[in-house]
Amino acid sequence: MCDMPSAEMTPTGAREPDPVRPTAEDAVAAAGSELIGGPLGRWALTGTSWWTPVRVVTLVMLGMFALGMIQKLPCYDGAWFFGASSQYTHACYSDVPHLFQGRGFADGLVPYFDRIPGDMDYLEYPVLTGVFMEVAAWLTPGGGTLQHQEQVYWMVNAGMLMICAAVIAVCVTRTHRGRPWDGLLVALAPAFALTATINWDLFAVALTAAAMLMWSRRRHLAFGILLGLATAAKLYPALLLGPLLLLCWRAGAWRAYATALAGAVGAWLVVNLPVILLAPEGWAKFYTFSQERGVDFGSFWLIIAQRANPSLATGTVNTLATLLMLLSCVILAALTLTAPRRPRFAQLAFLVVAAFILTNKVYSPQYVLWLVPLAALARPRWRDFLIWQVCEAGYFLGIWMYLAYTTSGDKHRGLPQDGYHIAIVIHLLGTLYLCAVVVRDILLPERDPVRRSGDDDPSGGVLDGAEDRYVLGHAAHPPRHAAHTASTQDAPGAHGAVRWGLEPPGAPGD
Repeated sequence: MCDMPSAEMTPTGAREPDPVRPTAEDAVAAAGSELIGGPLGRWALTGTSWWTPVRVVTLVMLGMFALGMIQKLPCYDGAWFFGASSQYTHACYSDVPHLFQGRGFADGLVPYFDRIPGDMDYLEYPVLTGVFMEVAAWLTPGGGTLQHQEQVYWMVNAGMLMICAAVIAVCVTRTHRGRPWDGLLVALAPAFALTATINWDLFAVALTAAAMLMWSRRRHLAFGILLGLATAAKLYPALLLGPLLLLCWRAGAWRAYATALAGAVGAWLVVNLPVILLAPEGWAKFYTFSQERGVDFGSFWLIIAQRANPSLATGTVNTLATLLMLLSCVILAALTLTAPRRPRFAQLAFLVVAAFILTNKVYSPQYVLWLVPLAALARPRWRDFLIWQVCEAGYFLGIWMYLAYTTSGDKHRGLPQDGYHIAIVIHLLGTLYLCAVVVRDILLPERDPVRRSGDDDPSGGVLDGAEDRYVLGHAAHPPRHAAHTASTQDAPGAHGAVRWGLEPPGAPGD
């Protein structure tokens, strides 16, 4: 393994290096920069303009978000309201206007407390997402036709979600201090723009991105609170606590993890406990619906269900999906504790969320939003990112064309079932490809773009440059383990790597 610079070798008081320029280390970024005049020259003055990376990335994000809104224009003008398949043929479907009336917001019903007429007796979303939806309903003026109110409701939600997109851009850009331009991966992601207003997932994604930023700045309680709020909006952010536990175990950073866990649990309880006590049936709807819903769009389970005879029962799929996820977690745990160098937090965060999506019985098109910020931090390389995004954009078109086919009656306009199955396989393979590249970076840290530029774990906070306390297998033996270097002992606060997971008496803990 080639020798790489490590944060463990750098004195704490050393001057921060200049931001990494993607055009200097990424061939795809350099080629793409020709559209705007080519790569930045080596003698160019930086840091002297109003156009800082954060501002540029945020403005690009807002521009792409606006383009995503324009892409929904055919539906806004009528496809949401007239014709069974026109919203699919135009690929502009959104849950937002349909649920304005379908979940009682048009009638002033209170989520979780008031029963909804129809098949769905209570709102099937987590509490903080329900609050987001209710606030948008308060901002939607009454009067006029129902269609007009639904249009305004979607526009209000789009405005609120645009704020979430800006928050994501700022947080991702600032999480890796030396790599601010990696935020452009998120801002320019086509699947992000296309799916941003399908549902309310962007709210939880923004809270998660803010939590990641707080952890990178060693604000452990703030990280926990934001992650708890994100989990109160969508369940997936809680998954980040698993890899963080493993990383803190390997580094011995128990105090930081305990603080983060307490903040997450406390914030989640503050949001959920009042509803649990006052409207337990409505609060539980999200969890019962998640268990009872059948195999749905985008998952490999749907291919099995549509081709198997007889198809698998929902309970069987739940059990198998849970077992696959647990197996994935065991593999990630082994990878974390045996890797030649402690994995970066963003790498494991991406892998655990991707594992959850890939094994789940549902892979809705907007779930890609969960992965985009994590992917930009885990593998900031344009080639791999764009390969994945092309697969996701293809699936975005595939699902709507399949629904157009199933709702167009005898006309059969759109994509038949076999074609849709191919679209599912392609987008699953795209996600698996990115996972494989991230795993390769963990096993071969010299291939990791972030570490090749001289960083250790810029999103790791207290983990950045920390010594290992517990490792297994070959990671316990020098020279594969990055912490086993002569200069490590000279770094302020270094306690020395502990082989075989045994800590010497009196070694200070975190």
